[in-house]
Amino acid sequence: MAKINLRGEIHEFENGITIAEIANFISNRLYKSACCGKIDGKLADLRTPITEDCSVEICTFDSDEGKKAYWHTTAHIFAQAVQRLYPNAKFGIGPAIENGFYYDIDVEPKITPEDLPKIEDEMKKIIKENIPLEKKILSASDALDLMTNLKQDYKIELINEHAGKGEEISIFEQGDFLDLCAGPHLLSTGGVKSIKLTSITGAYWRADANNKMLQRIYGISFPKASLLNKHLEMLEEAKRRDHRKLGKELELFSLMEEGPGFPFFLPKGMIVKNLLIDYWRKIHSKAGYQEISTPIILSRSLWEKSGHWSHYKENMYTTNIDEQDFAIKPMNCPGSILVYKTKMRSYKDLPLRMAELGIVHRHELSGALHGLMRVRCFTQDDAHIFLMKEQIKNEIKQTISLINDVYSKFNFEYHLELSTMPEDHIGELEDWEMATNALKDAMDEANLSYKINEGDGAFYGPKIDFHLKDCLGRTWQCGTIQLDFQLPERFELEYTGSDGTKHRPIMIHRVAFGSIERFIGILIEHFAGAFPFWLSPVQIKILPVSDHFIEYADKIKNELSNHGFRAEVDDRNEKVGYKIRESQIQKIPYTLVVGEKEQNSNSVSVRKYQEGDKGVVELNTFIDQLKSL
Repeated sequence: MAKINLRGEIHEFENGITIAEIANFISNRLYKSACCGKIDGKLADLRTPITEDCSVEICTFDSDEGKKAYWHTTAHIFAQAVQRLYPNAKFGIGPAIENGFYYDIDVEPKITPEDLPKIEDEMKKIIKENIPLEKKILSASDALDLMTNLKQDYKIELINEHAGKGEEISIFEQGDFLDLCAGPHLLSTGGVKSIKLTSITGAYWRADANNKMLQRIYGISFPKASLLNKHLEMLEEAKRRDHRKLGKELELFSLMEEGPGFPFFLPKGMIVKNLLIDYWRKIHSKAGYQEISTPIILSRSLWEKSGHWSHYKENMYTTNIDEQDFAIKPMNCPGSILVYKTKMRSYKDLPLRMAELGIVHRHELSGALHGLMRVRCFTQDDAHIFLMKEQIKNEIKQTISLINDVYSKFNFEYHLELSTMPEDHIGELEDWEMATNALKDAMDEANLSYKINEGDGAFYGPKIDFHLKDCLGRTWQCGTIQLDFQLPERFELEYTGSDGTKHRPIMIHRVAFGSIERFIGILIEHFAGAFPFWLSPVQIKILPVSDHFIEYADKIKNELSNHGFRAEVDDRNEKVGYKIRESQIQKIPYTLVVGEKEQNSNSVSVRKYQEGDKGVVELNTFIDQLKSL
């Protein structure tokens, strides 16, 4: 018998009972909605037998783990439908992602958007058939024979990788379809309800431009049609808010063929960018940071010492100067380390907070580029803090507080995630444990909730990531705090302690915006281009009703400018109604219409974006109202 903790109550079950059977024991309704489970906090498939005392949790679609199992199962249903319709299709990978799933496929003729409804219909047939999903464990050689017979070349490549490590191969089978997969999955295809295939893009196999370009087909599914409809409405709203579309319409930035992944900021976009930078400088100065600037190009020897040359070289641009190798920096931390080493440091100097608006370059694949969200050149609002061990908790809490202030400025909600040691890492396990526990303790003492992402840390240390939630409910990873014991060791950083001897400092890497360019993209979509008043490139548009009142409009503009406001006069020979509509399209917070009545009374007729006519207001009164904003 196994004693199992369910929701705080202890129950005894026969050894070998599965998570699905336990869900059915609790209630038939839970059994039908169960997607996967957890055993002592670790993710498990519904078919997993339990043979010892433990704690069990049932995960439904309401949980992140449940959604992923649900969407992963839908990916298999999609692949089975494709196999039935396109028997020659070869399958890459088909994971669950943050919002749905995708599957990479090699098939001729190519699948087109017009083909998606046909695939959806076949998926609905498979769902109606309610086919059980069965998990099987095979030896690598048996799995290899199986996929060789099926002529699934990409699966063969994956099996060979695992075979080299001596691993057994897990597959899931559903009727006439099977796939390499560890799960977890729903019990049958009938557990999936409402589905939608959303888009088709291209993706290189294994994200390697030297490999074949496959078709990547995205989809989504939900337990209820109402949830799917709500999601599709959100996607339509997201299209309307697309920062690439609005960035062009509002004349903020431009993406050009001459610089793929290298955005051009236009005058209005530079106003937004510089306002964010001014705000960044103000809060960092107040928090005790010193601003520095480090070179964009640094020698290969530096990047070898930092570990980037061996762990990150495929994302770096390199060049040769005076017959020596150099790299354009993909990040700012090694430069900050060199600044630290410009003189001897004392324990009295610590914590030493150095901030930098560093321009970095990273080689992203062309297929991954996406407006301002994924670029090859961006401004990272970096900061590096050098400190002693006993200062870690307090400094982490202060850093979290500063980043919280930044996000509160824009009314963003967010959640925290702690990412731990990855497989590809440097440093000793003891240091990793100390660094990870320090981050946990800081968040626990600050009473902050967080999710743990095992194995997703930077190669030099664990990290805390801030995931922003925008007005559409989408999440964006922006801020990060990384604790690093490794680079101070590699660069032999020192400070003189109170005991007069040399000690090794610890290093914190952190950003608030993450990338200023990407943060602007997020803001454009979050506000649908209608920025808060303080951040609007043009805050007030002044419209004279005829040429006779252009002089008065210019006078108002100068008065507003003298008070620090950004105003423009639209003196085109167009009807006032047309110019008002243009101002609304440009999402100008305030539009002022002026004619004889306003000129005679030194007033303005005020229209507010999305609120309409606010009446005639005396100019000085209007300026006072603006100051309150």
